Amino acid sequence: MASRKESGAASTSVLASTSGTLDSPVKQIQIEGLVLLKIIKHYQEEGQGSEVVQGVLLGLVVEDRLEITNCFPFPQHTEDDADFDEVQYQMEMMRSLRHVNIDHLHVGWYQSTYYGSFVSRALLDSQFSYQHAIEESVVLIYDPIKTAQGSLSLKAYRLTPKLMEICKEKDFTPEGLKKANIGFEHMFEEVPILIKNSHLINALMWDLEDKSTVADKHELLNLSSSNHLEKSLQLLMDRVDDMSQDIVKYNTYSRNQSKQQQQKHQYVQRRQQENTQRQSRGEPPLPEEDTSKMFKPPQPPPRMDTLLIAGQINNYCQNVKEFTSQNLGKLFMAEALQGHN
Repeated sequence: MASRKESGAASTSVLASTSGTLDSPVKQIQIEGLVLLKIIKHYQEEGQGSEVVQGVLLGLVVEDRLEITNCFPFPQHTEDDADFDEVQYQMEMMRSLRHVNIDHLHVGWYQSTYYGSFVSRALLDSQFSYQHAIEESVVLIYDPIKTAQGSLSLKAYRLTPKLMEICKEKDFTPEGLKKANIGFEHMFEEVPILIKNSHLINALMWDLEDKSTVADKHELLNLSSSNHLEKSLQLLMDRVDDMSQDIVKYNTYSRNQSKQQQQKHQYVQRRQQENTQRQSRGEPPLPEEDTSKMFKPPQPPPRMDTLLIAGQINNYCQNVKEFTSQNLGKLFMAEALQGHN
């Protein structure tokens, strides 16, 4: 990856933070304000409801900081565009950007989300491909619904080293995950984001704010949030149902495995008793048989899907917790203002 010296000072604002030290070559992400506006515009133009929009992130690495300086969207194509080659499209876009002297190095991708529903097998496979090819790659998750309520929601994630090793070995069995000692909380790591704007852009923003004719941009004490909370709880219940079905499948596998072990043990005991009787009669023992071929172990259910469901449930719970805590704060503030009046 290319690197460059830091340019002049510019104002930055911390958007997300993580606790502890990240075991990652990227400790911080610096994103240009223009890139963020492009991502938001992409969703507003092509995203509808739960439809997901995606794109490519371009930039460079400076020491342990990943600087995202540009992006471009993946075009929406239908089944009629079966001959569309996404890889060729990306290469042509990056080649065109290089010709006009714009940062063209691939550093990850972005994706919109619907009420925080982004923890899936598709995201895991895509991020593994990016991170396996380019170690510093990240995925930006943009939540337009939460952003529409006045709070910008943009988070950056990477796969943890443990999960990268498991994906390389493709060992998603219960024994493999148990050996790796990995849970849903050890699958993704969040990287802090800083939004950077130049002094000229900051001056323009101050000028536009002074000229704005909107009297009340956001109703800070607005308590009408039942629709958002109801939808989040509905999605949470759906994922809990999926988790229950996976638990039933795993319990069935455990019972079948235990039953087969008992049958195998009983068969070995019968063979030993029969050989003892034959030996007492002076007869030769029965030939040994391969019990592993006679008793084939049942196929274990894939546990990676269960981990992803658990991670999504945890994400929904965090969203509900954050949302309800904000509303409780609004209630206390409204009560205090009402009592003061």
